[in-house]
Amino acid sequence: MTMELFPPIPLAEWRDTKETLHRFAQIVGKVRLAASTRRNHWWNVPFHLTGRGITTRPMGQVDGNPIFTVDFDFVAHQLVVSTLDGREISVPLIGHSVASFHDAVMGSLAALGIRVRLDVPRPFDLPDSGRPFAEDTEHAAYDPAQANRYWRVLSQVASVLEEFAAGYSGKVSPVHHFWHTFDIAHTRFSDRHIDQPEQIDPVTREAYSREVISFGFWFGDDTFPEPAFYSYTAPEPAHLAEEPLQPTAAHWTARNNSHLAILPYEEVRTEADPRAAVLVFYESAYRAGALRAGWQIDALACPGGVTDPQLRLHKPRPSSG
Repeated sequence: MTMELFPPIPLAEWRDTKETLHRFAQIVGKVRLAASTRRNHWWNVPFHLTGRGITTRPMGQVDGNPIFTVDFDFVAHQLVVSTLDGREISVPLIGHSVASFHDAVMGSLAALGIRVRLDVPRPFDLPDSGRPFAEDTEHAAYDPAQANRYWRVLSQVASVLEEFAAGYSGKVSPVHHFWHTFDIAHTRFSDRHIDQPEQIDPVTREAYSREVISFGFWFGDDTFPEPAFYSYTAPEPAHLAEEPLQPTAAHWTARNNSHLAILPYEEVRTEADPRAAVLVFYESAYRAGALRAGWQIDALACPGGVTDPQLRLHKPRPSSG
């Protein structure tokens, strides 16, 4: 069966499910934050994609817990908490409020002998950030078809980002799904250190301790109510928004005293080759930021994911028959 590339996912149609699922993801994400080894730029914290959903990846052991993994399965619509010795507990995603889901997750961890304490057991950067997860009975919508579509779109975007990531030989992040902002992203780094002001919060200081150009996709929110592909350069160089973007539907938009390169998801869906359109967009946004920031574009290029000069010189020619 052929699966549609970039199926429609207008925010208005799944907003209720998204709001619930976002908070489910933050609960599990904060488990990952508490139980994983810290990595530079918080790379230990985001989710990664799987063939059925998203995963925390294995964690534990260094903190005295058994090695364990928490996976969202958006095919069977359940959360699976599993340990290295083969024990597992499943929690249905359907029929839970945020409060009951929080209790089920924490109870499952305890039943498997996993001791995790969430330092801040409340949503991060959401309108109800002052309300504990354990008290949120408001968010309880979960449409299985919409949740499955969310995961399929994530998977398709991740594949494009992986292809784009292959073209750069410098320091890069994984392609990963951030549970706090509910976007999927990939970031390229220069070796230029950035001294963030002391009053800046520690999350931002760590995330942007180096000069970056980031690329990603989000599903929309109250401040930008449509799904879109995006890119930004931080710190933003002068005159960045004067650089051209491709394809024609792409544009710069002002946001938080800087500029985002935006390619609306619905515009991509009408392109003859949607995947190629996204790759062209990311490349144009990268060149805009790299040019204005003075990056060594040619030296850092990695065509086809290859850095081996011999392989480049002796690349086999296609067979004629």
